[in-house]
Amino acid sequence: MKTRITELLGIEYPIIQGGMAWVAEAHLAAAVSNAGGLGLLGGASAPAEVVRDMIRQCRELTDKPFGVNVMLMSPYAKDVAQVVVEEKVGVVTTGAGNPGAYMSMWKEAGIKVIPVVASVAHAKLMERAGADAVVAEGCESGGHIGEATTMTLVPAVADAVGIPVIAAGGIADGRGMAAAFMLGAEAVQVGTRFVASSEAVVHEAYKDRIVKAKDIDSAVTGRSHGHPVRCLRNQMTREYIRLEAEGKGFEELEYLTLGSLRKAVQEGDVTNGTVMAGQIASIIHEVKSCREIVEGMSADCERIMRDRAERYTR
Repeated sequence: MKTRITELLGIEYPIIQGGMAWVAEAHLAAAVSNAGGLGLLGGASAPAEVVRDMIRQCRELTDKPFGVNVMLMSPYAKDVAQVVVEEKVGVVTTGAGNPGAYMSMWKEAGIKVIPVVASVAHAKLMERAGADAVVAEGCESGGHIGEATTMTLVPAVADAVGIPVIAAGGIADGRGMAAAFMLGAEAVQVGTRFVASSEAVVHEAYKDRIVKAKDIDSAVTGRSHGHPVRCLRNQMTREYIRLEAEGKGFEELEYLTLGSLRKAVQEGDVTNGTVMAGQIASIIHEVKSCREIVEGMSADCERIMRDRAERYTR
């Protein structure tokens, strides 16, 4: 499957693994890259030397291209931005802000820069700043979200910019991938599906919660203070939503979730922890290897697009 993204990144399949905090570490990123996609290491709020260690560990596990997601709100963002240059990382995706302060440094180092955007205005700004592509992420995705759906955001961004668009949010199989291409995307970014992979270093209780999720199990917290987060319903989300309804302040609400993602990912506390997952969790019914996910999605996408083309040209 050749697109501008596969050519830009030197990958076989136009599938990028999301840079999920506490999940996107070296084993998962390397497994996705070895399967022909692009694995990402999640910088999140980790110190620069921790990110450096992840990069070096990933290089021991794969000789394929991989990248780093730099969370721009991290207190270590400036140092992490320098580390990806020093370690000669080929691809950087960014979230939660404007990477303009680091763009020149990254471009001079030959790094492909792909910001995650949630609006047309942000996508245009990133194109002017020199981004090589953008990830248009709809609110169906897990974790921190915007307001627009993938169905509306991707075609709007594709119409607005000349650089390649990667679709994210609500994509876990070949059907979603084919739909993303029809909307104007040239690749997809996938998160929740890779959490439920055999290579993900995630507690089995977290994976099991995704596999058993129903279509009504998705919840969004944090809308009252402008920082919405999508996760699976549990005791923590119910308490958070109750406190929001009572008008509790940002600090009290944030205290409730302090360390809760790590608690779910590493300790398997899916009752009181934050089980970040997209709405698409309800169609994920088993844990698969990253190779099965990447190759299966790609094969199904090609078959669906071919079948539809044949049907409508008869």
